[in-house]
Amino acid sequence: MSSSTQGTTLSTNVVGLVDGSSAAHREVSVFDGLPIYVKELIAGGAAGAFAKTAVAPLERVKILLQTRTEGYHSLGVHQSLKKLLKNEGVIGFYKGNGASVLRIVPYAALHYMTYERYRGWILENYSALGTGPVVDLLAGSASGGTAVLCTYPLDLARTKLAYQVKETRGNGSRPTHIRPQYSGTKNVLEAVYKEGGLRALYRGVGPTLIGILPYAGLKFYVYEELKRHVPEEHQSSIMMRLSCGAIAGLLGQTFTYPLDVVRRQMQVEHLQPSLQDRARYRSTFDGLSSIVRNHGWRQLFAGLSVNYMKIVPSVAIGFTAYDTMKAYLNVPPRQK
Repeated sequence: MSSSTQGTTLSTNVVGLVDGSSAAHREVSVFDGLPIYVKELIAGGAAGAFAKTAVAPLERVKILLQTRTEGYHSLGVHQSLKKLLKNEGVIGFYKGNGASVLRIVPYAALHYMTYERYRGWILENYSALGTGPVVDLLAGSASGGTAVLCTYPLDLARTKLAYQVKETRGNGSRPTHIRPQYSGTKNVLEAVYKEGGLRALYRGVGPTLIGILPYAGLKFYVYEELKRHVPEEHQSSIMMRLSCGAIAGLLGQTFTYPLDVVRRQMQVEHLQPSLQDRARYRSTFDGLSSIVRNHGWRQLFAGLSVNYMKIVPSVAIGFTAYDTMKAYLNVPPRQK
């Protein structure tokens, strides 16, 4: 009897294990059957969306400071956040974030995935470069440029939406609210295309590319180089990844920030009445020299303090989420 009971129990346990393994297999089979590059796209897109939404309020303030928006250019970060909350409510912190997430999902997906592809291609075809930081620098730069070219119109839309502010004006107790010019991402893209065609949708892409190539390269280079010096037992630590990502973002952004300022001003200059009576920026260098001549060199770093506050969690969360998602999706380790 005892033997029979044990046999029945054993049989039940075996069936349970088989059923459990089958259930587990069914749970992950959707991802296991996907090509590696598709898994990298999924991991990159999820990481980008998560990181961007986390820092959306600081991103909005940074754009207002960069573009010298009336009523905000002389305020600090704290006062700008308070004014936004008073005039537009909590939703004002996330104005343009829908366009930002729409852009960042394909952007981050392409950025991370093409980095892995370019890196593997360089290692296979240019072995003379070795396997050191030069490979990460080149692959990161190339992937950044690829992602920008594919998603730039969405970045343009995000900037135009975030640039619009609602001011309260009026006499006594009857204020008047200035209505935004654009109602959403689709409206921005349609209006801009109608005004100037495809070329208008890529207004400011020059300084963007000039800035993203060194920034993306430095970001991946610093992150991967820092990880190489971390002991094996700490490689999977969340805090380690957050720290390496934060340092990578800070160093990369500091060197390329002035180009980001020029890009933002080129994207919104036709919306600024003060710029309608003079020629627009003809090139990236013209934009840099004009800003220094008219507003001083400090304007090239307007909003940098906000960017530091934003870039630390953004890049850190992005890299950490990407590595975590890759582990979850069973993406094999990078080629060494």
